[in-house]
Amino acid sequence: MAALSNARIPHENAMLIRRTLPHPVLPSEITPEGIYASRRRFIAQLGLGAIGLATAGCGRASDTSASDSADALPALSVTKKTEMAGGETPSTYKDITTYNNYYEFGTDKSIYREAQKLEVRPWTIKVGGMVEKPFEIGIDDLLAKVQLEERVYRHRCVETWSMIVPWSGFPMRSLVELCKPTGNPKYVVMKTLLKPSVMTEQRDTLYPWPYTEGLAMDEAMNDLTFIATGLYGKPIAKQNGAPLRLVTPWKYGFKSVKSIVSLEFSDKRPATFWEALQSSEYGFWANVNPQVPHPRWSQATEKPLGSDERIPTVLYNGYGEFVAGLYADRKAEKLFI
Repeated sequence: MAALSNARIPHENAMLIRRTLPHPVLPSEITPEGIYASRRRFIAQLGLGAIGLATAGCGRASDTSASDSADALPALSVTKKTEMAGGETPSTYKDITTYNNYYEFGTDKSIYREAQKLEVRPWTIKVGGMVEKPFEIGIDDLLAKVQLEERVYRHRCVETWSMIVPWSGFPMRSLVELCKPTGNPKYVVMKTLLKPSVMTEQRDTLYPWPYTEGLAMDEAMNDLTFIATGLYGKPIAKQNGAPLRLVTPWKYGFKSVKSIVSLEFSDKRPATFWEALQSSEYGFWANVNPQVPHPRWSQATEKPLGSDERIPTVLYNGYGEFVAGLYADRKAEKLFI
């Protein structure tokens, strides 16, 4: 891959609910107050209760008592390391793992405590749809078939905050090839575990659980598209999507489905989780673009975790040279919501 430019990139802008947090971080420190209030009104109008809009992992907190310690986890063996964040310093392990959006476990940012209840072994991934032969595979059997590598990527939340993450994992292309799709499918559909006994927010039937996301096949096969199984050289923390999550660094973070249990290859575009709730605000493509505002806030700038400054957001989160060509024939689509 060619080297990325050193341009700064945007952050996810999640739907936040005002709650008392176990650390002195005000919602306005991450998201501008006007955006924050607007999201609360949107949730009230939907009648869906106190919940946020993104399940991509993000972090900022001073309380690490319930967070996994990177030093306590076994090191992963990776074949290569690739820096793809323009030389920017990665966000701290503490930030990434203690301030998270994962609404299956709760509606505030400190869900890392509740997420520890998730058992990630045994773990089975089901493959179906337009493939030579549907099958199931255990996570450890899958990992034995791929070569792990480390990639440092920028992560941009639709909530206008961002982070730099050193992921470990493997290209999604490897997973697609293992699945042996046939009949020219157009999309790959991924779903999160459905287990309301542990992921207690899934008991709320007003939401279209399980969390569902999808990519066009050419997006899935793009060199940037990554399946993360680790973080900071250690197994990925439960609150960040263990044991298997999607990473698409040019898209807003809600596209990065966590704790994947199934892949289905289809010729029909899936109805994704947040698109099903509010398609005018959270679309299928969800590519980062500072010139296309969210209907209720600007996407022009972002606030990196751990920083007091806002910085300009960059088209495709700084990865345009790798992905812009995917959309040359899709200009009629709503590519940036």
